[in-house]
Amino acid sequence: MHTLGVRSGYGQADVTNFAKVLTGWTWLRPEEPVHGGEFVFVRRFHEPGDQVVLGRHYADNGLEQGRAVLADLARHPATAQHIGEKLARHFVADDPPPALVTKLAKTFLDTDGNLKQVARTLVTADESWIAPRQKLKPPAEWIAGVLRLTGIAAEIPIGRIMNAQVALGAPLWRPPAPNGYSDAEAAWIDGIPRRIDIATEFAGRASRAEPLELRESGLGPLTSTQTRETVARAESRGQALALLVMAPEFLRR
Repeated sequence: MHTLGVRSGYGQADVTNFAKVLTGWTWLRPEEPVHGGEFVFVRRFHEPGDQVVLGRHYADNGLEQGRAVLADLARHPATAQHIGEKLARHFVADDPPPALVTKLAKTFLDTDGNLKQVARTLVTADESWIAPRQKLKPPAEWIAGVLRLTGIAAEIPIGRIMNAQVALGAPLWRPPAPNGYSDAEAAWIDGIPRRIDIATEFAGRASRAEPLELRESGLGPLTSTQTRETVARAESRGQALALLVMAPEFLRR
């Protein structure tokens, strides 16, 4: 039911009945030689009986019962609104322009959930570009950006990279809640001081990177005068790189 978003009108009975609908949905053990890991519907594991979800009646027709509920959830207006809000919040602002969310939701409904068209609406909408760049990159995105910019991914043990994510509060595949990691700045802003330590360590391994070149290729016209001068005046290559990836233009998307 998470697809509808919170405060969208569903209750505990809907959650319980939908769980009954999904009984019997499982997967084959990975060690199965031919179809291991594949989805399978096991009728004898299925809770028998018709179910009511969000006021709609669904006949007990096995696998198709669940498919019918999922199709209706996907086409529900609350789902379109929820998807629009999540995309706008992720790419534009913690408090996205309502007009942008409305455009995304409308495209989702008009195209029967075509995410390619929703993405097209996102990147072509004026509202996506007029707001200042205020989205703080979450830990995984920032770390990936540092590795990509400096080209040192192969020089850092994967364990150290994963430890960096843990230090920043975002361990891989271990979010604190079923809806994943927060996409809001408030969840990550306190970890900025820890990013300085990680930036310094990673930058120390980039022995062949040229900070001024990376400043232009990584930030280009986004670079402020202050960032240009700060990187140029650094006392060492490592310090310049660390300052570059800690610049406001790099910390935000």
